[in-house]
Amino acid sequence: MSFDLVLFGGTGDLAWRKLMPALFQAFRHGTLPEGGRIIGIARDDLDDDAYRELIQARFNAVEGAKRPSPEEFKKFASLLYFLRMDLSQPADYQKLAEKLKARNANVVVMYLATAPALFTQVVEQIAAAGLNGEQTRVVLEKPLGHDLASNRAINSAVRKVLAEQQVFRIDHYLGKPSVQNLFAMRFGNALFEPIWRREHIANIQITIAEDLGVEKRGAFYDQTGALRDMVQNHALQLVCAIGMEPPINAHADAIRDEKLKVLRALKPWTAESIGLHAIRGQYTAGTAYGERVPGYREEPGVDPDSRTETFVALRTEIANWRWAGVPLYIRTGKRLASRDARIEVSFRETPHAIFRAPANSVNKLVINLQPKDGLELHMLAQAQDNRQRNGNRRVGPQLAPVQLDLDFDKRFGSERVGAYERLLLDVIDGRLNLFVRSDEQEVAWRWVEPLIDSWSSDGTPRPYAAGTWGPSASSAMIARDGYAWGEEQ
Repeated sequence: MSFDLVLFGGTGDLAWRKLMPALFQAFRHGTLPEGGRIIGIARDDLDDDAYRELIQARFNAVEGAKRPSPEEFKKFASLLYFLRMDLSQPADYQKLAEKLKARNANVVVMYLATAPALFTQVVEQIAAAGLNGEQTRVVLEKPLGHDLASNRAINSAVRKVLAEQQVFRIDHYLGKPSVQNLFAMRFGNALFEPIWRREHIANIQITIAEDLGVEKRGAFYDQTGALRDMVQNHALQLVCAIGMEPPINAHADAIRDEKLKVLRALKPWTAESIGLHAIRGQYTAGTAYGERVPGYREEPGVDPDSRTETFVALRTEIANWRWAGVPLYIRTGKRLASRDARIEVSFRETPHAIFRAPANSVNKLVINLQPKDGLELHMLAQAQDNRQRNGNRRVGPQLAPVQLDLDFDKRFGSERVGAYERLLLDVIDGRLNLFVRSDEQEVAWRWVEPLIDSWSSDGTPRPYAAGTWGPSASSAMIARDGYAWGEEQ
């Protein structure tokens, strides 16, 4: 199958950090279909050879095992081409159309790795140039809009010129092997589904912690913040994977229909619940891995008086028959103590205790997303110490925590398919299962918008020192659910 992958923003940060390495890995693994061509689009004054040299130089920043050898890159470079374009000029789209029609590939992928403000313009010009035929697939990177209104405007413009099955709204978290195994754990096994409900589960905690600051993305991040950057998309997609009902089959719309039901069932925000169950913070100067690091407002491109949040902690609930009354916690932030993404499912205590157990010990399933990839099952077992005494008599059976650990990297090998590699191959193959439908996005924006509105008129976020967990939760949240957020942990 021949394909052309047109990469708008072909010299940008996303292209060389994520997309080109992912395409090379697919090429190295032999999974990239033969007969392919990758065309970088940008305003830079480059030709094909200069573009190849640029990409080769960028590969020096890729981690060693994924870096191509000179021989490997020479073969991969034969797929790379460049076209200089001004995205505001219709004549330049005609040049692209001529380049594509001369080859007439079976599949044409238009990947918009540009600022979201350009999405509408680009898709309209693609259609005006006659490049929106059935063989065309358009990939839209997040964030798709800045709020509900802008998201609707983009989706409306896209729907006018493309069918829904031609649009691939990407959320790279859905391509992570660990998230794929979350679906496999739930719907490929009979073990957990009977207890996957409010009668047996006490609470669910989703943490996406990053140890880095905003790095070179200060100007972008200051207009976005943790709520838009992480919660509206990545975190809510994890909520869907955890909370959805089993789909009737593995087809894209069957899966996305069930995810949509979860998003619609999330408890809406009120002024009272925002005050009690929503926390935001902003990192200040501190220490990370033994080195002093600047505070958020000292980062390049950030407004010195910025009120943008770099940490969010939320308590909510999926208000339906399966999950009613089960607290759902979402926490994400930058410059935290470590890089760690996980989902913790804590089960209820036994209805009648006949053993002595350590305080605060619970059965718990931990789904590790990064950097570790696997499952941990925390249980209690009888301690084998018969020497414990209370006065003149021996103490009765004592329970101690034990842990069953399944490390997917050890089981399946570390050379697993990365998120962008999997998703790019799915686009070329036309598989929509791991992509987000427009109605999912709109409902997700509708859910977070009360937080956006409230925080835009509220005071500054709570400060927390870089290298710590971040601001503590309200005492009401801790007292009600026994789960300590932030620095107490």
